[in-house]
Amino acid sequence: MSIRIVRLGTPRAPGEGLRVGTVRRPPRGVPKTEFASHDWYDVWYPNLSPSVETMKQAQEAQEAQASGSTAQWNAFVRRFKAEMAAPDASRSLDLLAALSHGTALSVGCYCEQESRCHRGVLRGLLAERGADIVD
Repeated sequence: MSIRIVRLGTPRAPGEGLRVGTVRRPPRGVPKTEFASHDWYDVWYPNLSPSVETMKQAQEAQEAQASGSTAQWNAFVRRFKAEMAAPDASRSLDLLAALSHGTALSVGCYCEQESRCHRGVLRGLLAERGADIVD
């Protein structure tokens, strides 16, 4: 078994397992009863999403990337990693990493590019904890 890092709202892969939405807000205009059937997520877990302030920093960093700047993105990554080092978030990451060895699950966000999304940072943090991650 393993963890997949996915874009929420995309079709599920065979054997993907439980889909965990690590987003600050649920999808707009979608009834809660339809989140899973429309491939958003089975469980909403905002504990592993950036804080509102950090999310704003990520959005600014994405805009700056268009002009070739990576400094703002690197600042976002440092700030988000600091948030994920807090006890509750750290324990959640430890739990997901441990579950990955016996359970199929996926973790995701809405962003189009993983390389400019907090889910890419989550991939690294889970890997550091020994998670079994499907590429």
